[in-house]
Order: sequence, then C-alpha cells, then structure tokens
Amino acid sequence: MSVYTFSAPRLDGTIESLDTYRGQVLLIVNTASACGFTPQYAGLERLYEKLRGAGLTVLGFPCNQFGAQEPGAEAEIGAFCQKNYGVTFPMFAKIEVNGEGAHPLYKYLKDAKPGLLGTEAIKWNFTKFLIDRSGEPVARYAPQTKPEELEAPITKRL
Repeated sequence: MSVYTFSAPRLDGTIESLDTYRGQVLLIVNTASACGFTPQYAGLERLYEKLRGAGLTVLGFPCNQFGAQEPGAEAEIGAFCQKNYGVTFPMFAKIEVNGEGAHPLYKYLKDAKPGLLGTEAIKWNFTKFLIDRSGEPVARYAPQTKPEELEAPITKRL
C-alpha cells in the first residue's frame, strides 16, 4: 500500500487520485484558515515554488476538527488561500483527519507514521507528512515545524 492507493475530492469537487503524483516527493498537510499556524501557507507555497521543478508537490487538506478553525466552504477556502498567501499548490476539499470519519488517506498516514510516543491522532492543524517518490510516508512533523525547516529533508528525497 502507498498514498497512490487513495483519492480525494479537490476544492472544486472533482475526485483526484493521488496516483496523479506518482514519482514525486509529497508534503501532505492538514490546513486551516483561522489558526495560529495559518501563516505557514506562505512557507508551504515558497517550498512548493522553489522545489516543484525538482519533483516536490505540496498537498493541502483543509480540516475543521481543531477549534473550528476551517469553517468555510470549499470556494471560500480556495479564495482565502489565493488572496492571502498566493497558494498554487493542490488543495483538496475539507476532510476529517481523526475519528470514525477520518479520510482513509489520513488513517493510513497516521498508522504508517505515528506521532510522539506512538500516538496516532493528529494533534492540530498543519501536521505534515513527508512522502518519498515511491509513495511511502517517511516522516511526520508537528504543526510547530515551520515549512522552511523541511527544505533539507525534502531535498534529500528529491
């Protein structure tokens, strides 16, 4: 199994297979528009712009499970990301990352790369998963980890 097994709806509602990104290094992030970590959108976009030519794609998955910090509809999320942070990396429709309703991709990611002390639950917005070119999760990063801190581990995989 790999991340390529999964599909998810984009902000416009079209279903996209993650197989579309086969052979690329991925940074999968659960995002929110009204969070203290929301300014990380800018750093994620800078990473994407700098390294996409070498094979990096950032994938954003909005989630409203943490403090109701992503209350908007998909069109609002897309407009917010574009207007405030110039986001051009792929953004998906709002999902759940924890609990019974968790998207299967996130169930897989949490199982493959548990958090601190082996906990699987996503603790907050902007938890990041680094995926290698074969679609395997290789690292999990806390929300406090800034995107610019990930350039070296990402570059190593490119």
